[in-house]
This record gives sequence, structure tokens and C-alpha cells, in this order.
Amino acid sequence: MVVSDILNKENLSKQDIVYLLTIMEEFEIKLLFAKADEVRKKYCGDDIHLRGIIEFSNHCDQHCLYCGLRLHNKNLPRYRMNKDEILNTARFIFKAQIQTIVLQYGEYSFYDFYEIESIINEIKNELDVAITLSLGERNFEEYERWKAAGADRFLLKHETANSKLYSIYHQGDELENRLNHLRYLKSIGYQTGSGNIVGLPDQTLEDIADDLLLLKELDVDMASISPFIPSPETPYGSEAKANIDLTLIATAVARIVLKDVHIPATTALGTLDELGREKGLKVGANVIMPNYTPNPYRQNYQIYPDKKCISDDPLACGACLTLMIKSMGRKVGRSKGHSLKIINKPI
Repeated sequence: MVVSDILNKENLSKQDIVYLLTIMEEFEIKLLFAKADEVRKKYCGDDIHLRGIIEFSNHCDQHCLYCGLRLHNKNLPRYRMNKDEILNTARFIFKAQIQTIVLQYGEYSFYDFYEIESIINEIKNELDVAITLSLGERNFEEYERWKAAGADRFLLKHETANSKLYSIYHQGDELENRLNHLRYLKSIGYQTGSGNIVGLPDQTLEDIADDLLLLKELDVDMASISPFIPSPETPYGSEAKANIDLTLIATAVARIVLKDVHIPATTALGTLDELGREKGLKVGANVIMPNYTPNPYRQNYQIYPDKKCISDDPLACGACLTLMIKSMGRKVGRSKGHSLKIINKPI
């Protein structure tokens, strides 16, 4: 195969994707990254959208083998932000001129759906923002109520398209169940986000290719390509971390395959490599999700260790990212950053 021939195709096959994930020659990687950046510019423009995250609890009812929030981690100090703390943080994000607020926690039943509904209502009534929910799997009625309350988006990562590995990582849960949740969320009007983790134990390049093709099949509005970083308080604590180059290549291929989706340069990329987020933005990403979780809570949202900027003052987060974005010749998006599939849809 010739990389340039693959990159000239409108649609890539699984074989094409696997081949691109194997390239090692510097000139081939440069061709791939340049094509991804070209596709990003064509479909997304030069805006980089900021999404302010509030990680409002680190409790989790699940036992996923790779995640430091897992229920069996007894060494993690647990916290729950109250409603006033959440609303005050949302107000600060809005004052920082960020127009998407991400409400995130582990898969946890402590907050009943009425409380989440109330929080969504109050944010929407007071602030002109988009709301993304990242709350794990809940029941379908709750999704409907939260949508009616004003939630715009729902992020639910599939992690791996390999159903056997999914069941191992998630201690017996079924991939198809998660996919049914994603399909339902889209069917009732949410802008949906999903994504994978590159470098998980026993994962193959074919699995990563299947991840990208699954994201295309699901017609997601946002796709997160994150590197695996082992957490010491998990069964995978001694496993090797992801390869940054493979993660960047997977991000670039995701942009070429998915075209008009939002792709974040994840905090995990910045944790794996000091310049990881900048590198991600150069190979197809167009979103950054700064963490506005207030102290003292933010240091205990430990999905993986040594998270980038974890000890920084949340007040300085947006300003720092803005400087970085401008230094790259890009600009901070000032819209709500809704789905490109909606914005670019022919009338």
C-alpha cells in the first residue's frame, strides 16, 4: 500500500485504517498529519472550542479494571459537590466566556434524577450555555427528563469496540447494552459523544480500527481518542501506558474517517506528553476541555494519576489555554460549539 493513495480516498476501509496505524516512516506520518489537519480545517475551521468541566463527584458504583474511580479503590478520598457549589462553578465558567459546561461524575446513583434535572434547569435558566452530561449509563426515562430540562449533549464512551475485551474491562457488562444507550440518546435529540482508549491491555490495531468505524456507524457528534494511562489502584496498575505516537496517529485517522465531528485534544494526551494537547490540535483535534472542578475536590478525581494541570489554580486554566491556542495561529471559538453535523446540514 501507498499512504498517499489511501489518503486520497473519500472513505477508508478497515484495511486502510489498520495500515495507517502501522506507519513508522517520518515522511508518511507527516503526510497523514497534514491530511488530518487539512480535513479539520475544511470541516471545522480554525476555531478551538473550550468546554468547561465540572467533575462534581468521584464516587462510582462500577468496577472497571482500568479506572482509578472504581468502587474497589478504597484509598481514594471520595467527594460529592453540593448543588450550590456546582452552580457557582458553572457561573465562573460562563464568566470565563466558555459556553459549554460539562457535568461529569463516575457511574453513581447517589444523585437522583430529580436533583440532576434541577441543576440543569437552574443553569439553563440563568446562563446562556450548552450543557453536556457525562454521567454514565442511566435509565431511558432519566435521559428524556434531562433532555426536556435543557441538556444538549451526552458523552458516553464505548472504550473498545471489541465486545470480549469490553466485558473483561467492565467486569461482565455487555458492549451492546452501552451501544443501545448511545443509539437511544441520539434518537431523542441529544448530540452524542463517544470514544475509545488507545493502548488498553490486549488491544490490537484491528480493535482500534473497529473503534473508529464504530464511531462512524454511530454517527457521533464528538469522538474522544484517549491514551491509556495506568492507575496504581487498579488491576491494570502495572501495565504499560499508551504510546503517544500511536495515539496521535489514531486521532489523525479519526479526523479523516469521521470528518465533521468535534475531536478533543484530551487532558490525558497532555498528561502523557507535556505538549500532548498542542500536538493533538495539530493532527485533527478542535476541542479542549479545561477542568474547572474547584479545590479541594479536583485532585481526587483520579481516573489516572498525575493528571495535567491538576494542581493548578482553576482560575488560571482558561487564560493559559487561550494563550496556547493563539500561539498556534488558531482562535478560541466564541459560539456554543454545537454539532458540526447540525451547523453544516443543508437547508
